[in-house]
Amino acid sequence: MNQSAHQEIIELRDLINFHNHRYHSLDSPLIGDAEFDQLMVRLRKLESDHPNLITSESPTQRVGSKPLESFSGIPHPVPMLSLANAFNIDDIQAWHKRASSSLGTSDFSMVIEPKIDGLAVALTYENGILTRGATRGDGLIGEDVTNNVRTIKSIPLVLQSNVEIPRLEVRGEIYMPKGSFENLNALRIKSGEQLFANPRNAAAGSLRQLDPQITASRNLEIWVYQLGYTEGFTPPNSHWEIMSWLKSIGFRINPDVQPVFSQEEIEAYYKIWLDKRFNEDYQTDGLVIKVDSTNLQSKLGTAGREPRWAIAFKFPSEQVITKLLDINFSVGRTGTLNPYAVLEAVQVSGVTIRQATLHNDDDIARKDLRIGDYVIVERAGDVIPKVVGPILERRNGTEIHYKVPYECPCPLKTHLIVKEPDSIMHKCMNPECPAQQIERLKHFTSQSGMDIEGLGEKLITSLTENGLINDFPDFYKLTADQLISLDRMGSKSAQNLISSIQKSKFKPLSSLICALGIKHVGIETAEILSAKFKNLGNLMNASTGELEQVNGIGPVMAESIRSHFEIEKNKQIVHLLASLGVPDQETASEPLGTKNYLDSKSFVITGRLESFTRSTVESLIKNLGGTISSKVTSKTDFLVCGEDPGSKLDGARSLNVKILSEAEFIEMVNSYD
Repeated sequence: MNQSAHQEIIELRDLINFHNHRYHSLDSPLIGDAEFDQLMVRLRKLESDHPNLITSESPTQRVGSKPLESFSGIPHPVPMLSLANAFNIDDIQAWHKRASSSLGTSDFSMVIEPKIDGLAVALTYENGILTRGATRGDGLIGEDVTNNVRTIKSIPLVLQSNVEIPRLEVRGEIYMPKGSFENLNALRIKSGEQLFANPRNAAAGSLRQLDPQITASRNLEIWVYQLGYTEGFTPPNSHWEIMSWLKSIGFRINPDVQPVFSQEEIEAYYKIWLDKRFNEDYQTDGLVIKVDSTNLQSKLGTAGREPRWAIAFKFPSEQVITKLLDINFSVGRTGTLNPYAVLEAVQVSGVTIRQATLHNDDDIARKDLRIGDYVIVERAGDVIPKVVGPILERRNGTEIHYKVPYECPCPLKTHLIVKEPDSIMHKCMNPECPAQQIERLKHFTSQSGMDIEGLGEKLITSLTENGLINDFPDFYKLTADQLISLDRMGSKSAQNLISSIQKSKFKPLSSLICALGIKHVGIETAEILSAKFKNLGNLMNASTGELEQVNGIGPVMAESIRSHFEIEKNKQIVHLLASLGVPDQETASEPLGTKNYLDSKSFVITGRLESFTRSTVESLIKNLGGTISSKVTSKTDFLVCGEDPGSKLDGARSLNVKILSEAEFIEMVNSYD
């Protein structure tokens, strides 16, 4: 096994899962779409080169991220999938060639449209009346935002009177017009509230308000882009005709949706929109191209998290020029120093930029960045900006070479900063570093951890500075009187925070495992560990060998877990948390009361399934206590075999793995009591 590739895959998965959660669940992304896309491209390349390292929990194998708990979850009858990305015309040609090969012909029409940068929703109508609105969520289960979508004036509450369809679902993108976004931020400046970074964040935050009146005040709009499904009605078999029909019954369809018949037409449309996008009152981050015939769409099917019959053609990121004033550092929870650029303020897409990411020292050296340089700044996806490089011809000799830091920027000014083996990042090795402490506490209270609502960075910093919080257990010792003593903390806010802290005691064991901040252990790995070991005592006592026996846990991760619990302080924290009422074992709150039905049995899926999507089958197996793997090994218990199976079937036979047809699998899961 290539240890370096394995390590990079682990780090990429954790990084992608983190940013996926920030984007889809928190509506607070930290990187742009282009940078996120490149992380996915790199992970796909590594997994393609090392297929034995692919696991079902990899971001490349799933649809999206889980919804928050603020709204009730509702399943999508037809999954809301993501789109594969194309970054140039060569990518479009490759997609068209693959589709042509699968269909046996290149003679098919397509539909092209702007890709709206907003929040995807599914709207359900029963007998012409709006009955449900749901966000995309993880693609399988969304959030019920029915009351909020009812407040959006461009969403019809009742369809045209001649529409008599028992059940109809459409999908669309809810967005905030640029003008409304500017007005909203102007009001927030006056009221002293935090500004929204961009219209997409503003739209997402506005739709997901618990108070529908707030949503109603935000002037949201929608473009409907797809028919999800129907009951009691047969729609046209052309996407173009479906869009025309949806418009005729009252839905808002983008006027720039149009049919195309060749790659040349796609390229011409793309070139027009490179400039046109800046003149529209909504944000776009690319184009969407779809095979027009719904019959051909069905024939092409899906590949994991993406339909084969559609693709997103992404626009290049917007770039501006400004001056690099300084290079500073932030410190992560594990002590990693993350450099960032301090910039002369500049406007990009209506947002003032003063900082930009610099990945690491090697990135700075490779770009030859110097303090005082005029630099090109790219705001990828209109989110977090990054420095592309310097403008060499504007140098005048006064620029200052960047010097590698020799001490941590935290108040302790620790001098011992080193590069770990096989790492390009500097680290502060002082475990008492205040900056690391704040980041660890933030991670513990985050939504992938104990999910303590109301505990942001400013409050955590205030709690530590006032001596109220030093480590995780201290959160559960806080009193309302202590909180009231802090600046800007009233009695009601203090009581709400205490309530949130107490509520976190009912989080599942996986949340606690993730919250502990074990290196390489994200929420999905934490769920695997929780299902296997049942309590923290078993996990803390597990040997490296026992950990490696768990599906999805490799030697690097196993060693990281073992090393974490060999530190006495970390074990004491677990015991202290338990004494304060934070359960250190899995509770009885498993879904459907059937969590242990499959008792950690390992499943591999191969071939084309007829009754379910692969994602649905994987979710069902996990909900029943089973695990998913991408490769047949001696540890595999069952191979679920659909039509046209691959080499996994031969592997299962050679290893005497139990082979289940789709019908046998359905019978198995239906037999639980």
